[in-house]
Amino acid sequence: MTTAVQLFHSLPPIASLPTATVPAAKSSAGARNQPASLHVVCASRKGRDDDYHATLKALNSKGRFPRKSLGQHYMLNPEINEQLARAANVEEGDVVLEIGPGTGSLTNVLINSGATVLAIEKDPHMVDLVRERFETTDKFKVLQEDFVKCHIRSHISPILENRKALNVSLIRAKVVSNLPFNISTDVIKLLLPMGDIFSEVVLLLQEETAVRLVELSLRTSEYRPINIFVNFYSEPEYNFRVPRTNFFPQPNVDAAVVTFRLKQAPDYPSVASTKSFFSMVHSAFNGKRKMLRRSLQHICPSNEIERALGDAGLPTTSRPEELTLDDFVKLYNMIAKV
Repeated sequence: MTTAVQLFHSLPPIASLPTATVPAAKSSAGARNQPASLHVVCASRKGRDDDYHATLKALNSKGRFPRKSLGQHYMLNPEINEQLARAANVEEGDVVLEIGPGTGSLTNVLINSGATVLAIEKDPHMVDLVRERFETTDKFKVLQEDFVKCHIRSHISPILENRKALNVSLIRAKVVSNLPFNISTDVIKLLLPMGDIFSEVVLLLQEETAVRLVELSLRTSEYRPINIFVNFYSEPEYNFRVPRTNFFPQPNVDAAVVTFRLKQAPDYPSVASTKSFFSMVHSAFNGKRKMLRRSLQHICPSNEIERALGDAGLPTTSRPEELTLDDFVKLYNMIAKV
């Protein structure tokens, strides 16, 4: 089997690794912003050498090769890790959840920023690696679990309660992670409703996914229930693009960093039941080419759907891809009165 060291020579020289680019990004409202705080500050040559070589050496020390089944792509550019931490405003005393720490390059930046890091890692070999790397600090703990199956609330809540007992002002934790692309949607669905324990979720995602989640592209095939979900529970912001050449092994697509500022329950749109609200949204999109008066007729008769649309100030011929989050909330509340 090909080892990490054998593939080392196929990688670009350190000086040619591109940095993240900060485009005129779109916010959830569609307005373009240029986040001034996310400029690139070049790391030292030594820092670049360390991450570039250390990642490969760490993998080889365990006889490991990135596993496609786990979506493992390791970051080689320390500047990107520093920008991830800055996007979440990580500072002294923060508690940060990291999903998939890999060899610990981002973990190291988070700890050096003053954070206490709880890492969730599925690969037992990577668990051993980061546990050994950070064994001398009390600001790091790693759990060998599949994040999409673990009960993250039970792991984070005791840490926050302990901080409160010590009269530390920290109220909510943060999430900062270079995610395996193949679990990004599952992770987002799990984390965004946790505004009571997380203030911000900063994720490095596949660029296409990042754009689709942030931009409200009404009347397009890219507009889906996940857009309603994301904006119901958070305020998303596209931060910057990360070229694929910053990763080992190199993926087939570029990546991008997105910040989700989580809302707390009092700030959610007013609906009687989030479960029944999202059930209605999914039903609407299941018949995406149909008018809502037809795709929702299992909820109540078509004429009552038409009346609810009219009372919500929407055309009776509306289709799901034409409705914003606020429109869906109005429609749901009108139907609930029927």
